[in-house]
Amino acid sequence: MELYMSVAIGVLFTVGVYLLLSKSLLRIILGMSLLTHGVHLLLLTMSSLKTGAPPIAGEQAQRFVDPLPQALILTSIVISFGVTALFIVIAYRAYKKLQTDNMDELRGEQDE
Repeated sequence: MELYMSVAIGVLFTVGVYLLLSKSLLRIILGMSLLTHGVHLLLLTMSSLKTGAPPIAGEQAQRFVDPLPQALILTSIVISFGVTALFIVIAYRAYKKLQTDNMDELRGEQDE
């Protein structure tokens, strides 16, 4: 199972970096979103994919699943959604003001 997750993480990182290197602001935002989802899968895979009982006190502690990675990933998902929403709002305002989403034109390389 870890092999399939590693391949999925690699694909998400590859597509995310490809989108980050484009000139369109919307593609850059989507690339950041894909990178954060890749990091979430990476954290989940590093915490060893195993199934078991919920972490309630008992005598068979080896079967229990550690809840800390899932809590960290859930927190990271909420933060990434907030950051993505902020990026979208900033990109929308920049598009409304400058009428473009090209990064070369947004850098202020316009001669006036």
